[in-house]
Amino acid sequence: QMQLVESGGGLVQAGGSLRLSCASSERSSSGYSMGWFRQGPGKEREFVAAISRDSARTDYADSEQGRFIISRDKDTNTVYLQMNSLKPEDTAVYYCAAGWEIWAIRTGRVLYWGQGTQVTVSA
Repeated sequence: QMQLVESGGGLVQAGGSLRLSCASSERSSSGYSMGWFRQGPGKEREFVAAISRDSARTDYADSEQGRFIISRDKDTNTVYLQMNSLKPEDTAVYYCAAGWEIWAIRTGRVLYWGQGTQVTVSA
């Protein structure tokens, strides 16, 4: 069972930036596409971004296009989510996810989940 551990969440003012990290317990994470989801207060979990195994392809939710950047480092088995121009509506618990393909992740077909990290954006 591969474990995913998120970090980097916290409190930030609107307009600020945060970088989330997701560390995998296994080298085999390089064989998976990776992604990020979030769940805001009283909302359902929603797709944020995904990246393919070889980092050649990325996919973003429309609301994050241009503000968030997903990347991965195969040497350290870590996936990142750089979040810029943050808004109060970005407040949520952010979850790391692993799946076979980025289209599968986007549709919620996730094999592994992290435990989540809280991001709070103040107005």
